[in-house]
Amino acid sequence: MRIHKGDKVQVLSGKDRGKQAHVVRAIPTEGKVIVEGVHVAKKSAKPTRATMQGGLIDKFMPVSVSSVAIVCGTCGPTRIGMRIDEQGRKLRVCRKCGADL
Repeated sequence: MRIHKGDKVQVLSGKDRGKQAHVVRAIPTEGKVIVEGVHVAKKSAKPTRATMQGGLIDKFMPVSVSSVAIVCGTCGPTRIGMRIDEQGRKLRVCRKCGADL
């Protein structure tokens, strides 16, 4: 999976199509990511010691990796390519302009 925590992504499909936000958490075993403010579900919570007040809370639900695209700083939403540098490390690059991500 080539999308990591902290990446800025754009949603490609679903009710939140077109929104741009940051990845809060990546779940590579399931092929899903949790994006801030996207695919929000309401959950009812009882008051506990941690949260003194109960009621409805917003919970960010996982979104499939195939329905988001990483946002390049120069050319916008794009796919991710890979290249190997001189030290033998793998780097993620933009498929449109070739810049490092």
